Amino acid sequence: MTSMYMWSRIDLKGFDGLVITPGSYLYNYAFPEEEKSLCMLEMRSFFGKDSEEGIIESSVEIDPSRSPFIRERIDVLFKGNDLHQIIARVKELELGESTFKVRYVKAAGLDKIAFEERRRIERRVGLAVKGIPELDNPVLIFGIVEVHGFWYFGQLHNSEQVWLQHQHKPNSYSTALGTRVARAVANIAVPEPAGVKAIDPCCGIGTVVVEALSMGIDIVGSDNNPLILTGTRENIAHFGYSTDIKFIDLREVTGHYDVAIIDMPYNLCSVITPEEQLDMLHSTRGFADKAVIVTIEPIDPVIREAGFEIIDRGIVKKGNFTREVIVCKKALKN
Repeated sequence: MTSMYMWSRIDLKGFDGLVITPGSYLYNYAFPEEEKSLCMLEMRSFFGKDSEEGIIESSVEIDPSRSPFIRERIDVLFKGNDLHQIIARVKELELGESTFKVRYVKAAGLDKIAFEERRRIERRVGLAVKGIPELDNPVLIFGIVEVHGFWYFGQLHNSEQVWLQHQHKPNSYSTALGTRVARAVANIAVPEPAGVKAIDPCCGIGTVVVEALSMGIDIVGSDNNPLILTGTRENIAHFGYSTDIKFIDLREVTGHYDVAIIDMPYNLCSVITPEEQLDMLHSTRGFADKAVIVTIEPIDPVIREAGFEIIDRGIVKKGNFTREVIVCKKALKN
């Protein structure tokens, strides 16, 4: 059976002349205030730009289930500055025997539209579609929304909150990142997984590794604490994934990786000196071209001294506790 995704790509090819913005996607985000900065950083990693309103248009196609913040994606078919224009174009669609429904997309950062008005717009657009309306279990869901004077219409894809399932792992660790944050960090580190090799050399109980593997990221892990690695491997296997997890200190890692994800666990478990931080990051520079560092204390001078250039950053707050996510790349040698 042809999937909804393939339907939008195959059956609508005949409508090229009607598509105002072919290859355009509209993403609808939702985020708690304490994770807003992290969400903006993830947006910039995916799209090269962000939007505090939580809705963003891009030619970059991202599975909405990858992000813990994306609620849905519209594959834009028609875009115009008038709803009548959209309805005129929708009338050209021929769905045959396919069932459908139209839903007005609510975006948190846009002006509120009353429930009755949203239903009225859905009915107006739905009546223009040549197909079989079905509210409960349609084959196709279309989204309609107005953003700053432009109307968007297209196939709607909802996010599946995969990261929620990963909260129920066999083994936990008190200082581990939450699954939402871990998933965002993995996306920030590897926005485009194809051909990218990643490593989490302080993987702990494997929260980041599980999130990365669930998104098809090629990642391995290691840690210098042998007492938790059995639990790490069990967590990964519990969700049906597999990868190499080694008992090795970060400073002994060899090989080459495109990116390293480092949640500085030493800051939470024991006192670590700036000299030890420098040693860790200098070693990281030896095996990774890029690093995403999660830290609870300022380490910018150490990062620069280790030979990295800071290119972006975000923060995550939880009460009085703040983590900083810092994106770095190898600095050019003088």
